[in-house]
Amino acid sequence: MAIRQAGPAHLHIDNAAILRGNRLVLRDFSLEVRAGDAVWMRGANGSGKSTLLRAIAGLLPLAAGRIDRQGALAITDDCISLDGDRSLDDALRFWAKLDGASGPQIESALLALDLVGIAELPVRLLSAGQKRRGALARMIASQASIWLLDEPYNALDEANVARLDTAIAAHCTKGGIAIIASHIAPTINVANSVSLDRARRTPA
Repeated sequence: MAIRQAGPAHLHIDNAAILRGNRLVLRDFSLEVRAGDAVWMRGANGSGKSTLLRAIAGLLPLAAGRIDRQGALAITDDCISLDGDRSLDDALRFWAKLDGASGPQIESALLALDLVGIAELPVRLLSAGQKRRGALARMIASQASIWLLDEPYNALDEANVARLDTAIAAHCTKGGIAIIASHIAPTINVANSVSLDRARRTPA
C-alpha cells in the first residue's frame, strides 16, 4: 500500500499514545527520523510494532500526541495484496498504476529481489517466501520515500534477507527512510534501534 504526500522524507512522532479496543498499546512515544535514516523497531509479540506502523501510515488514530509525515509513504505487512490469478509481473504492474510506478521501476525491483525468473508465474503458485518478496518488490517499485516494513524478513532465507537489506540500504542512501519492525536484527547499520518493550513501560 502506498500513500502519497509531497515534500522531502521526514517523520516526527510526538508523545503518541495508541489504544486498541480498551487496551493502551503505547504511551508517550516520541521519535524523530530524517532522510537517509533506517530505524529498527524491536519488541516482543504484542508490544505494538504493527500497531505503531499502521498509526504512522494513518490507518489507525492516535489517542494522544501527533505524527507528522513528509514524503510518499508505503507500508508492507502480512497482507500480500497480490492477485493470485495474475502473474507476478502483471500483479505488480496492476499496483504500479495506482502507486505511480513505471515499468523500469518494476523491473529494477524484480531484479533487486531475484524475482525475474519467476515473474511470469501466477502468484498463487509462488511459495510464501516468493510472495513476500513480491510484496516487497511492490514497495521498492512504488518509489515511496518512507518505507514501513512490518516483519519483512518472515519467510525469507538468508540470501534474500541480504538482498532486502541491500535494497533498504540503497533506499536510505538516496535519501529515503526505512522503519523496520522486526524481531530479527537487520544486517545493515541503522540510525536508531527502538525497543517498544521499554517504550510501553509506565513511568514510575
